[in-house]
Amino acid sequence: MFARERKTPIAEWWWTIDKGLLAALILLLMAGVMLSFAASPPVAERIGLSPWYFIIRQAMFAALAVPVMIGASILPHRAARWVALGTLVVSVLLLWLTLRFGVEVKGAKRWISIAGNTIQPSEFVKPAFAVIGAWLFAESMKQKGVPARIIATGIMGVIVLGLLLQPDIGQSALVLATWGAMLFLSGISWLFIIGLGAGAVGLLFAAYTFFPHFAKRIDSFLSPEDSVHGSYQMDKALNSLLEGGWFGRGPGESMAKKVIPDAHADYVFSAAAGEFGILFCLCLVALIGFIVIRALLGAQQQSSLFARLAASTLAIQFGLQSGINLAVNLNLIPPKGMTLPFVSYGGTSMLAVAFGMGLMLAFTRKRPEERLVTGLPVYRSPVLSPAE
Repeated sequence: MFARERKTPIAEWWWTIDKGLLAALILLLMAGVMLSFAASPPVAERIGLSPWYFIIRQAMFAALAVPVMIGASILPHRAARWVALGTLVVSVLLLWLTLRFGVEVKGAKRWISIAGNTIQPSEFVKPAFAVIGAWLFAESMKQKGVPARIIATGIMGVIVLGLLLQPDIGQSALVLATWGAMLFLSGISWLFIIGLGAGAVGLLFAAYTFFPHFAKRIDSFLSPEDSVHGSYQMDKALNSLLEGGWFGRGPGESMAKKVIPDAHADYVFSAAAGEFGILFCLCLVALIGFIVIRALLGAQQQSSLFARLAASTLAIQFGLQSGINLAVNLNLIPPKGMTLPFVSYGGTSMLAVAFGMGLMLAFTRKRPEERLVTGLPVYRSPVLSPAE
């Protein structure tokens, strides 16, 4: 099946896939399942469920994530683009339907029930937009006069507006950052970059003004002594980080993680620190960094501008989401409700990340007929340059 001389899709996939990147992603997925044993039983018991409830579901979603990731990684570039387009259309439609028919949790409508299963459409919007946005930006770079950047910006606006109406400030910021990353990679002036930075600050002030729950989180973060309940989870997460020391207290021995409400989800990193120590957490961060850097380097080996831009954007999006979650756990930024990819509990999140990482693997596969050829005209951009 995997013989090099055989021309089957499976054999071709095996000999062209970045095996180091694939192994790192599967290792991160396994780490998430392992950490569910440490972090989720106390959470399940507090809400009256079996201690094994979240563990079984985490393992089940991880088992589904592997074929989703491998299936997406087999796709040729053109097929990957069409799959991403279909996913984007369906997920944006569901995103807006969520505003009318969604399940409300803590004052926000971010989930919709389909056939008895609750999903969060915004999770699938992110990787799909990264690919379609990359394609549009690549077309605008190759063909002057094509309003592809404007179209990509319009799609981004539709997505962000839907997210703000839910409201979901964290996901909105991540989609905006993804769009900003594509702008930067496609080559823009530093003056424009400074303008975007000023615009981001303006949007932050606007969110603080018009979204009371966001303002409350900011106030609790800046003045925890004035907050009654706002800093409780952050304080417990920091206690878990501190009590573990370098090597941790051992599986099941962390005390702080037993009182962290979201120890299995947004604060799984803090729970891991209490159980296994800072060294383990540093290894986890190193693994995430390896995935991002390896993907960015692999993207540069592709001759297709679309593939380079798509793989780079997906890697940056993965890194940004991971960074936001880690920053929240370290109390560097206010709580955002952002999962740690492949590690935090969450079925929709895990499958969506698997889909995005599968596409990233597809765009970083080694294709002999698509190697970069030296001597071709190069478009000067901060990171990417079309060699087509």
